[in-house]
Parts: sequence; structure tokens; C-alpha cells
Amino acid sequence: MINESAGTHALIRRLNLGGDGLSVAVKDCIDIAGEVTACGSAAVSHAPSEHADVVKSLLASGCKIIGKANMHELAFGVTGVNTVFGTPVNPNWPDRIPGGSSSGSAVAVAAGLCDFSVGTDTGGSVRQPAICCGIYGLKPTFARISRKGCHPADSSLDCVGVFARTSAGLTQAMAASDPSFKTETCTTAPRLAWVSTDPDPSGDSFATLSRKLPGLERITLDAFDEAFAAGMTIISYETAQAFGHLLEAEPPLGQDVKARIAKAQSVKSAEVKAAEAVRTRFTEAVDTALEQCDALIMPALPTVPPTLEAASDPAQIIPLTRFLRPFNLSGHPSLVLPFAIVDGSLPMGLQIVGRKADDARLCAIAEWLADTFPMFREEDRSQ
Repeated sequence: MINESAGTHALIRRLNLGGDGLSVAVKDCIDIAGEVTACGSAAVSHAPSEHADVVKSLLASGCKIIGKANMHELAFGVTGVNTVFGTPVNPNWPDRIPGGSSSGSAVAVAAGLCDFSVGTDTGGSVRQPAICCGIYGLKPTFARISRKGCHPADSSLDCVGVFARTSAGLTQAMAASDPSFKTETCTTAPRLAWVSTDPDPSGDSFATLSRKLPGLERITLDAFDEAFAAGMTIISYETAQAFGHLLEAEPPLGQDVKARIAKAQSVKSAEVKAAEAVRTRFTEAVDTALEQCDALIMPALPTVPPTLEAASDPAQIIPLTRFLRPFNLSGHPSLVLPFAIVDGSLPMGLQIVGRKADDARLCAIAEWLADTFPMFREEDRSQ
């Protein structure tokens, strides 16, 4: 169902490009030939002559591109607040942030403006807005989907990812975005391991899942919290490298992003080296854990997303990607499933993490979970 009013500011501009297949919105940091790529900023006006690789794949799949999706400026933030193009309105919780940086991509799907959308995820920027808006989101294995034609051009963390309203829709989105993706099915209970987190806001989710998942056990991941911090070090360093030249741009960057890029320029090479050591250690820990199971499962967010009014408080914002960003550092595919929306409920969900290059299996597990447990939201349950 299309909810145009709820999709306010989701799209920077509308398009009608491609075939008559699935409709899709594309984040504004991904090139579409002949359309300005602004990265959600007044300071950027790139005019590409060629489609990004993922756009080529979408068009080759027969998709119809319905617009460029709004985003947090330069993809350097997680609130989705944008003072240039307007802040996309969260369709299910309009008083709360839409999440970011792929805010418009999440809102467009949640509002029913398109069948699925494409975003990018450097530190949670697909998965966090997906949960904020009550939909599904996937950050694939690092480099699974080509980033050619995406901005910034160079990143050791960023991935092209997808949003959909259902778990099956997420599988369709991957098939349309990645020519190498081969759909799988999961017909029996997968082997899952529950990653212990502090805090653990998931309520009785562990008990609910364990009733139909024999052998579900709690585990810990070495260097999990360190990976969160290390990921931010690398994001800051690489963002300053990519966009530092815009600090004196006219029209100017937004004040918040400008201040944080200026601060990011102080990150030292020794800090990056230390972060890379954490990357190695944490990646090994995740690989080892996945030798004993099909996927890891844990809360998606440590707390409910804040209201727009509270979005300027760093204490409300900084923890939001605490459980997400570590898997950008390790490069493992990560998918989030939203909890069903009931009267008075707030946006929450679970994250599942799979082996590298096992994205299709991860999508199949998500479909099995959504089909098996009413705790997860599926579009047909909410109508």
C-alpha cells in the first residue's frame, strides 16, 4: 500500500527509468547517468555520464527506478536528519528518526513508494534505518555487490545493500541487484548461536527462539566492543580522505557534518593501524564462531531509536550502531529482521550474521525465521 504522505522527503527527485519489473529507489550517493549525484549535500553536484554497476544490474533485471533516495549528508551520520533536502518522515513512528545514512531508501520502502530500495552501509547505514522504519535490511558480504559508481569511491567498510518490507522481498532485491546471487531455501531449523550483548534489549526473544531452535546457545565474540570503536576510527579516517576538500566548499556543508569531518582529519595513521589489528582479531573470532553454526543472532539495536527532538544529543545517537558496525569491520553479511508492530510498540528487531559469501543462505534463514515466528514483521501480517 502506497502512503505518499508518510514518504515525505524520502526522494530527492522522482524518476521513471527502466522496465516494468520491481520498482526501486536508489540512494543519492549511487550514480545514475544524467542525474546529479549530490550525496545529500548542497556542496556536491557530481554529474555522472555512466550508471553505477548496481544500477546497471537493476536495469538489466527489468527493474523500474522511481527516484533518487534522500540520505544523511555525505553518508556521515545515522540520524537521517537532512537540512538541505528535508528529513525523511518515518512512516511508522513519525516523531522518531528515520535512521541513516540511508534514510530515504528506508522510508521509501516503509511508505510503500517502491518494492525495494538500494542503500549503502559503512557502519550500519542500511540495517539501522531498516529497524528504525520497521522493515528488513541487508548488508551483504563486503564487495559482494560492486561499488563502482558509488561515493565515496574508496572504502574498506562500505557495502551496497538492500531494503524490503518482507524477508522474501529482500531475497528478490538481492537477486535484482547482484547477477551472481542464487536463491536458496531453508526448510529445516538452522543452527544458530545467540551472541550475548550488553545491554540486551531483546526481551524474551532468546526464550521464544529457543523453543523451536534446539541447541540455541549463548556465545560471546572476542573484541566485539573494540570492533565498534575500531570501525569508527576507519570510517572517520576514510571519510576525511574522501571529503576533506569540501570543508571550504560553496555552497557549504551542513554545520554538523562539517565539524565532524574537520575532527576526523585529526585521526592518526597509528590509530588506523591499531584499528586494522582489531579488524584481524575480530574477523577471526567471527569466522571461528561460524564454524559451529549457520548464523549468529543478536539484538539489532541496543536501544530504541530516539525522537527527532532528542537526535542532537550524542548520548542518544552514538550507541545506535553498536551491534551493527563491527560486522562492517569484519566484512560478514548481516541482515536485520524487524519485530512485528503492535499498538504502542517501538522499533526493535534482531540481527543475523552469516559466513562470508553465504548471503543467499542468510536470506533463506531470514525467510525461515519470519515464516516460523510471528514476532517478526511481515507485510501481510500488518494489513
